[in-house]
Amino acid sequence: MDQFRLDGKAALITGGNRGIGLAIARLFGEAGAKCMLTARQQTAEVDELIARAPDRFAFIRADATDPEAPGHLVSATVEAFGRLDILVNNAGISAVGDLDKFDDETLGRIFSTNVTSCFRFARSALKRMCGQGSGIILNVGSVSGLISNIPQNQAAYNSSKAAVHMLTKSIASEYADRNIRANAIAPGYIKTDMTKGGIENPEWDPIWRQMTPIGRYGEAEEVANCALFLCSPASSYVTGAVLLVDGGYTTR
Repeated sequence: MDQFRLDGKAALITGGNRGIGLAIARLFGEAGAKCMLTARQQTAEVDELIARAPDRFAFIRADATDPEAPGHLVSATVEAFGRLDILVNNAGISAVGDLDKFDDETLGRIFSTNVTSCFRFARSALKRMCGQGSGIILNVGSVSGLISNIPQNQAAYNSSKAAVHMLTKSIASEYADRNIRANAIAPGYIKTDMTKGGIENPEWDPIWRQMTPIGRYGEAEEVANCALFLCSPASSYVTGAVLLVDGGYTTR
């Protein structure tokens, strides 16, 4: 359907080398968008994507926490594709640990990656989007920004994703009158490298499944489908939303 097409649009996707970010890039490309991917490492999957469609995909190696990275990547996207219509803030990390034993270095790394980089990329993208009179920002949050997961303790990660959700709402409110929409997706347990250790944990896995009414883990492609909706004309009246993609996890 035309309402789900992204023809003529250009997207910048952080954390686009694997998992959810890569799935979003693939689907956006199929929908007609041109995508600039960035991450700290270029993977074989990214190489394959670019080899198949070099006119539609590009990759720049960068650390999302580098204060210079957002401005550089926004400019590079515009230089490569002539515009920037969509920013997907997907880069993120997690760590587990009891709060009373949690060290400042790990705390800083989580917030620098999950929150500060998200803010900086949005700030750089908004300057371009305001100038062209339109744009869409999609932030990847988490169910962890809405509930406290069990059995693992991850207060720092949970707090960072709650901040991402509020940043999303703030952007939506502040820039709606400039034809810029901002939404977030909040995935539950999706089969990616980030969740692999937990899925293979014999103590965590049964609890995670029991807490998910659908009874299985999600696929990155299922999250990408929701991302496409929020970044396409199909969601033209949606802004400031946090869309749960959790198999019903938050209903329990």
